[in-house]
Amino acid sequence: QVQLVESGGGLVQAGGSLRLSCSVSARTFSTDTMAWFRQVPGKEREWVASLIGWLGGSPSYADAMEGRSTISKDIAKNTLYLHMNSLKPEDTAIYYCAATSRVGQITTPDGYDYWGQGTQVTVSS
Repeated sequence: QVQLVESGGGLVQAGGSLRLSCSVSARTFSTDTMAWFRQVPGKEREWVASLIGWLGGSPSYADAMEGRSTISKDIAKNTLYLHMNSLKPEDTAIYYCAATSRVGQITTPDGYDYWGQGTQVTVSS
């Protein structure tokens, strides 16, 4: 069983930066593709970025975050990161870390088997 724990959310002013972290309890094939999603109340969970392949790592980003975010990992720490900059009020959401044993650019929530509890990001104008 894989457990994911996010941290690093908070309140930031528009234009600011945040780095979210996702600690992975056990590195197994179940984490071959990892991703960040976000969700605001009343809306569907939205894909933000994903990293395909734990050892190599091929990143991909949603259009809304392209150029403003970087997904990365620290293999030694079993930790996935999402560094976001030039934040906008519309980036306000709960951000979730997700993992799956499937390999590929998976951008829908139902493609992931494991989820963290989420971390709140609030961007003030």
